[in-house]
Amino acid sequence: MTNDDDTRSEAQSRSLGIALGFSAYGLWGLLTLYWKVLKEFDPFELIGWRIASSVVVLVAVVVAAGRTRGLLDALRNPKVMSRIAIASALLTANWTLYVWAVVNEHVIETALGYFIAPLFTIVIGVVVLREKLRLKLKVAVAFAVAGLSVLTVSYGRVPWVAISIAGSWSIYGYLKKQVPLKPLESLTAEVVILAIPALAYVIATWNRVDSIPNNANVIQLVFALLTGVITAVPLLLFAGASQRTPLTILGPMQYLVPTINFIIGWAIFDEVVSATRFAGFALIWVCLGFVVADVLSNQRVNRVEAL
Repeated sequence: MTNDDDTRSEAQSRSLGIALGFSAYGLWGLLTLYWKVLKEFDPFELIGWRIASSVVVLVAVVVAAGRTRGLLDALRNPKVMSRIAIASALLTANWTLYVWAVVNEHVIETALGYFIAPLFTIVIGVVVLREKLRLKLKVAVAFAVAGLSVLTVSYGRVPWVAISIAGSWSIYGYLKKQVPLKPLESLTAEVVILAIPALAYVIATWNRVDSIPNNANVIQLVFALLTGVITAVPLLLFAGASQRTPLTILGPMQYLVPTINFIIGWAIFDEVVSATRFAGFALIWVCLGFVVADVLSNQRVNRVEAL
């Protein structure tokens, strides 16, 4: 194979990776519309169904991919399992907060949560890992504090949903990095741990008048049953993207999710975006600009030092 062929193959692989990345983040963003179809049901029941369905789908994917050994090794390792157990609790909290917010017309606040999650990751780096803030990140934090202050005034309360979503997601991400598993096996282990309490909740609520089995129409029942599929598909797309796409491209793509949520909340569900609230979001977006700029400049420095 010639150098031109290698270059062409690499370009095609990167293009495929970018397409997979956009597909993954796009689907994650559009999940808001999916959960809205199930808005009349108890968020805790929805999460129970999501976990139960995810166990079936993810275990099947792991087996089909021939990656059961890593999963079984993790399930037998007490140290790894303790971290996965904590991560699974945070994942449950994050999923529940997100679904509760969507079905209770706080979609824009979920967007805020995922916009500011990188800032919470920075806080973890400073507080837990004793990392020093570079200048761009100091400026980013200042804009974030200003933005959250403006949004607090706009909401008339602290945006606790957004802060809780951001906090649970960033801590979850930090713990995931301490687990020696790939994302698919790690998420599968988490839902396996959660399977028993999730099934117990689904069974306990089965005979309620307002439960999914007793109150859902055909479309809603199908949506509930497919929650495992909509959990697995974006993850698999992301796994394919991460293998083919540089982090400098894949990283900023994550903001597609809250951007889609913001647009859905504002344009489709008519949630209020006053001038003050928009100003608060604008400050958050400026903050994210500094975060992305810091990541890109830091990676350029690392490449130069590696030469």
